[in-house]
Amino acid sequence: MQKYICVVCDYIYDPAVGDSDGEIEPGTPFEEIPEDWQCPDCGVTKEDFEPFNEE
Repeated sequence: MQKYICVVCDYIYDPAVGDSDGEIEPGTPFEEIPEDWQCPDCGVTKEDFEPFNEE
């Protein structure tokens, strides 16, 4: 599954892990996260995330 990175603080959302603090279950694709979800590290919204490609 595609990971996404916060452009503000570099937090990486990994769908395999989810976000337990944000009540996002492991296995949840980024596209299915509620629009009001916030980055657990800096508090920005989904708009400030972009696809993360490990190279």
